[in-house]
Amino acid sequence: MKAMNKGLNKQAQGFTLIELMIVVAIIGILAAIALPAYQTYTKKARFSEVILATSTVKTAIEVCFQGRGALSLANCDTEAKVGADLAGAAAGANVASITIAATTAAITATGDATSVDGATYILTPSVSTDGGTLTWAETGTCIAAGIC
Repeated sequence: MKAMNKGLNKQAQGFTLIELMIVVAIIGILAAIALPAYQTYTKKARFSEVILATSTVKTAIEVCFQGRGALSLANCDTEAKVGADLAGAAAGANVASITIAATTAAITATGDATSVDGATYILTPSVSTDGGTLTWAETGTCIAAGIC
């Protein structure tokens, strides 16, 4: 057994303290970069529920506009006029509320305060110049937060 130990070099027996500190520093830097990115990705995933919740209301407004819009959104600017269920649309765990603006038919969806920091997603319709189609503009605090 002694003959086997004679061939070992003292420097080849383990890592030095500096080498271990470098590895720990690299892991720390990677963690500092990865954790904020991961948190943003999870908020984006949660906020997709808020965006999806607006799609049923958006479709209801579009169907109403095609049926009785008459070149104006005045006939399709409330929950009752479009036949949408805003409480049902906002039933998701990450959705706080969905509202329709009375004069512009803009849809405002607000995310849960704890899971997505209460970010808002606003869809504002506008009637095309020929009066036959709607186009939607997306705004809200979710854009600045980078989660929608």
